[in-house]
Amino acid sequence: MADQTHVLFVEDDDVIREATQLALERDGFAVTAMPDGLSGLEAFRANRPDIALLDVMVPGLDGVSLCRRIRDESTVPVIMLSARADSIDVVLGLEAGADDYVTKPFDGAVLVARIRAVLRRFGHAGGDEKPDDGADGMSGGVLTFGELEIDTEGMEVRRAGQPVALTPTEMRLLLEFSSAPGTVLSRDKLLERVWDYGWGGDTRVVDVHVQRLRTKIGQDRIETVRGFGYKLKA
Repeated sequence: MADQTHVLFVEDDDVIREATQLALERDGFAVTAMPDGLSGLEAFRANRPDIALLDVMVPGLDGVSLCRRIRDESTVPVIMLSARADSIDVVLGLEAGADDYVTKPFDGAVLVARIRAVLRRFGHAGGDEKPDDGADGMSGGVLTFGELEIDTEGMEVRRAGQPVALTPTEMRLLLEFSSAPGTVLSRDKLLERVWDYGWGGDTRVVDVHVQRLRTKIGQDRIETVRGFGYKLKA
């Protein structure tokens, strides 16, 4: 049990909750399943899972609000689950601090692949997978871009001498930009390198994370190159 990846799963639909829990357990995960947001928050605080799967529309405390509460306390990876692919659902979940989202109905194998992809980014094996070595295996050192300092060994960021708190996904995104300053990185390339997508993904995930990163390191530090992607100003 100690070697298993612990998943917190919050879903109010009994059939989906039970079926998904069984599927994840067959793939080697330990699962704590809860039917509403308040019990999900209690379970998160009591168990400190390795990853949280949160349905957007759950009673008591909705998934987006639960994600915000979790993010206030932890950088644990969060995947939002939604029956709708509407932009507002996706963006609200990502802006709340989620690292990825999956639209229902979902294939169990796809969900497991997405979970393992997120866990690799966070340095957790997740079953029989091996941890990721970091963004393109970058070597250590302190990189400086104006008032922004990135310690690639200590995984710390400072802006004008003040520490900047980044989630692991935001840190990996910044490392990708800093590994090639001045070079335009497409959204698809960032999905592949940061989110470990070997298939097409929703580029809104990139856009929202870039915006969140900008609010922390400076709005002008990452430039949008319309029609192509983003680049870090050298």
